[in-house]
Amino acid sequence: MNIYLLIFLILISLEYLLDSITDFLDLKAFSPILPDEFQGTYDPARYEKARQYKSDNTSFGFVQRTVSLSLFIAFLLLGGFNWVDQLARDFAQGFSSSEPVLGIFYAAILSLLKMLTGLPFSFYATFVIEERYGFNKTTGKTYLADLLKGLLLTVILGAPLFAGLIYFFQSFGPSAWLYAWLFITTVQLSLMYIAPAWILPLFNKFEPLKDGELRNRIIEYMNREHFDLEGVYTMDGSRRSTKANAFFTGFGKLRRLVLFDTLIEKHSIEELVAVLAHEVGHFRRNHILKSIALTILVSGIVFYTFSFFIGNPQIADAFGMQFVSVYSSLIFISLLYSPVTRLFSLVTQAISRKHEFEADEFSARTYGKPEALALALKKLSADSMANLTPHPLKILLDYSHPPVLQRIRALRAFTP
Repeated sequence: MNIYLLIFLILISLEYLLDSITDFLDLKAFSPILPDEFQGTYDPARYEKARQYKSDNTSFGFVQRTVSLSLFIAFLLLGGFNWVDQLARDFAQGFSSSEPVLGIFYAAILSLLKMLTGLPFSFYATFVIEERYGFNKTTGKTYLADLLKGLLLTVILGAPLFAGLIYFFQSFGPSAWLYAWLFITTVQLSLMYIAPAWILPLFNKFEPLKDGELRNRIIEYMNREHFDLEGVYTMDGSRRSTKANAFFTGFGKLRRLVLFDTLIEKHSIEELVAVLAHEVGHFRRNHILKSIALTILVSGIVFYTFSFFIGNPQIADAFGMQFVSVYSSLIFISLLYSPVTRLFSLVTQAISRKHEFEADEFSARTYGKPEALALALKKLSADSMANLTPHPLKILLDYSHPPVLQRIRALRAFTP
């Protein structure tokens, strides 16, 4: 058997086992007893319902993972990648035989197949599980519109990006990885400015926060912290879910604070400003810039690694390909590399959890109401039916935020 194929099958099998075991341990770690910190905030009946929600999601995740892996391995071993390549070549004959054009058709067909196989799971998760537990507010019309908009964005943004990568690796030899890295980095940084104004409004409605006490308190805090802000907006998150959130978009004077309408509905003004102060803490402690720098560094390592394997006939043979091409090499190497990125994620997730503690501390120090942030975290956890006692392995592998109990205890221990 081809050594690359053997390594790949071993890696994805190990990843499957690791994820399945981790989810099972996390389910078992969900304590049947409501933690003392949540007494009076988390209704016991809802907590029991949350344990069932976790059980349903774990079972569903296992089925989805098993079916997806089985279909992928069957597709791989039965020559599916080569069949798609032949289909793309036949379809592109009337347009062009250049690698970027062939690559776009090849990636488009693979993406469409992946989307179609994942669609039943996405539909079930949204309209059965989320509906069963009272979270889903998405209508069939909204779901379909989101799907079509996502496809349109993939065509508009994804096709030129992939074509550009093919061009660089086809044309610049050993230094191609550097050009590809700079190209992707430029696009990523540009999207951070473009997305708030052009992409996000395609999916949600954004309106300036109405005048009132909440807006006044937010502006007062921003002025006190000398924090530039283009505006404060509400987003119709309730169109899709009852779950709440808040986030910043943009940079510098173009920064926008976005509050889900569900967040405003369920939290007091003090809690909302405390959450806002937490988000400001990410900027003040340079977490955003550090995350961007780390992402750029990791992508550079990835592209540099890719450069050693582009056009490798053994990799093409591992995936059953008749022809060796730059575009298929990029896709296959990314598949081979995917399990390895879990190692990078261990570092990035650990850094992210540390940043969350620091942002909590910033909120407590600058707003001076750690109890308000703690109460907001309690309400958010109860509202989303979160696992309050996750397993350490699950935290290590998948948590970008510390468990809520750890955050609450850190806030209680805070001294100005």
